[in-house]
Order: sequence, then structure tokens, then C-alpha cells
Amino acid sequence: MTSTACRVFRTAVCIAALLIATRAAAQAIPSEPLTFGDGRVVVSGDAAVAFAPKDDGFFNYSSYEQTTLRQVRFGMTAYVRLSDRFSVLGELRSENFEYVTPFALYARIRPLPNRRLDLQVGRIPPTFGSFSRRSYGHDNPLIGSPVAYQYLTSLRPDSVPADLDELVRMRGRGWLSAFSIGDRVGHPGVPLVSAFTWDTGLQLSTGWNMVTAAVGITNGTSSDPRVSDDNAGKQVSLRTTVTPTTGLIVGASIARGEFLDRHIRPLLSNPDAHDFDQRAAELDVEYSRDHWLARAELMRSEWTLPIGTAGAVMPLRSLATTFEGRYTFAPGWYGAARVEHLGFSQITTPTQTTEWEAPVTRTEVGIGYYVQRNLIAKTSLQFNRRDGGRITRSQLLAAQLLYWF
Repeated sequence: MTSTACRVFRTAVCIAALLIATRAAAQAIPSEPLTFGDGRVVVSGDAAVAFAPKDDGFFNYSSYEQTTLRQVRFGMTAYVRLSDRFSVLGELRSENFEYVTPFALYARIRPLPNRRLDLQVGRIPPTFGSFSRRSYGHDNPLIGSPVAYQYLTSLRPDSVPADLDELVRMRGRGWLSAFSIGDRVGHPGVPLVSAFTWDTGLQLSTGWNMVTAAVGITNGTSSDPRVSDDNAGKQVSLRTTVTPTTGLIVGASIARGEFLDRHIRPLLSNPDAHDFDQRAAELDVEYSRDHWLARAELMRSEWTLPIGTAGAVMPLRSLATTFEGRYTFAPGWYGAARVEHLGFSQITTPTQTTEWEAPVTRTEVGIGYYVQRNLIAKTSLQFNRRDGGRITRSQLLAAQLLYWF
């Protein structure tokens, strides 16, 4: 038996064992959030265990230096309502037993209790995009995450290339990117939008009938959320959704913020001549009816960055398209698929014309089974193809058990 076949066999065994174990344990675990103080304190949690072969191409690597198809994740959320107008929400997360992260911690102020108007301050939910707010939940029918929210480009806010050739040499190496200006130590690059870190700032949201709207001002950018500001700049992001009919949701987001770390500007010959920012825009559609759920999303991101220290500036663009569907074919059972592509603008070096980052195409298909209302066993098969990097193709069979209360 080949090594690939052995990995597939071992994963299949894990899937079977997972289903058997969860059937036996399903009736013994809680299924509702814990409430205290007449509903003033609500505690909920979730846990996910995912198995998959080693991702040698780092296609599923995240900014937390973890592979999303191979991880054990725990989360605990607390909601404390101090009054009708003021509450505090927090969430702790741990991945692979390595650390505990304050994923969210913010105050929610409702100046008009009878109106749909919220002001949130702290480490707040994302304003930009549709997947960011459901990346850890059961609303993701597959195990992997969309490439726009997870796949790492070579770009970093604290390190920039000396020339275009150096930028091209990092194609397909976002999991360990390093340039010669700024921090030269290799670290993960950034995705178009980070789904695994929430930004710090304030957010105002409201709604009227079928329309919702939100505006956020934060320390980081969509691709690089931060707790503390690293450049004295802020990002402004806006999102609106419209529900014209039952089952149909149309959303749009825009964002712009300073991307480059403050330690890079002093290295440039004319540091104040440009805004080194990230601009992003996206459009998403979701439609559900009977046993079907379909989603589509189009996302564009542009980083304006220095190339070398002499003053050359280059806009680096990317475009991500995602199509996703889920169909419930039997009580408790569903099938799902996601097809997506991540493309990049071309640049011209002294020796070639090519995309500044290696384009990626991903297809993932899978099935899920609701062992009980809040316990899902999933399995999926993911196909990755990339025009660059040490490994250009990857097939990964994964299994996951997801529980929440």
C-alpha cells in the first residue's frame, strides 16, 4: 500500500471511529447554553476535533501557524447583561492545547433599547465580509475555510521586498515569508481577510425592516487585525445587507486602512509620499429554500506597498471567487461542495511577466451528519492546485466532529 493510500486509510478509520463514538455519547452531553441570574449571564461553548493527513503544501495553514484541517479547538463565550442598555461579551479560544487566546472582548451599548442600534467597543466582531462571523460555527458545512479568508499570501506589514524579483521568489510561500527590508525573520503572510482574528476598535450597527448596516473603525486591516495599533492609522469598514424576500440575503462590504508597519517607513527615502494601505471590497449572496442552501462571494483586495527603499510603489491586487452549496438529502444528512479561485495581478520583472503571487484553485466536497441538534460529524475531500511553490497539488481527506452548546 502506498503512503498516500495509507494516509487515506487511516483518515477513513478515524471517520468511522468518530461516528461510532459520537453515537454512543450523543445523549450524555448538554445541548443548551448555561444561564445564570435570571438570564443576565449566559455561557456557551464549542469544541471541534479535525483529522487529516499532513498538509505538506501548507494550503490550509492559517495566520495562527496551524493547519485548519488538523486541529483540536475549544471555545468558551460569556454574555453578561448589566442593564437593558449595557452588556459585556467575551470569548476565549484554544487551538491544539498550545495557548488560550482572547478571541473577543467588547462592550455592547444600546442607547435606545427599543431601537435596532448597537455600539460595540473593544475586540469586536468583523464588519467586513460574510464568512468571518461564522468561521468557527456550525454554519460552515465543510471543514476547510474559503481561500479568501484563510489562504496566506506572501505579504507582511513588517517586511517588504527589495525588488520585484524578490517578491516573485516568495510566490506560494505565504506560510513562511521573508523579505530583506524590515523584519527578515520568516513568518506567515496575510490572507485577503483574516477569519481567525478579530480586530480592536468600535462598531456601530443598525437596521430597518429588511436592511442592516454597520460601520467599524479599527486598529488593523481586513488582512491584519490587531489588538494594538502598529502604524497610527485606522481602518474604516462598512457593511450592509438586504433581505428582499424570505431566504435571500444580499450583502456588500468595503474597507480601507493603513497596512504598513511604522518601522518600515523610516527605511524609505520618501516615507510620506504615499499611503501604504489595503483597500478591499466584496459582494455576497445567499439563498436558501426547502433542502437547499447556496452562497456566492466575490472579493477584491489591493495593497499599495513600497518595492525597495528608493520610492517605487506597486499596487498588488487579488480577486477571489467562491461558490458554495449544501443539500439535505435525508433526515440528519447533508452534502456540500465549495468551488473557488484566488487570482492575482501581473507584474513585470527584468526577466519575466507573471502574477505577483501564485494563483490557487480549490474544490472541497463533503457530507455531514447531525448526531443530535448540536453535534455534527463531517468528512470532506479537498483538492488544491497552485501555480507556484514547492508543492503545486494536494488532495486531503479530512474528518471533523463539531459540538456546541
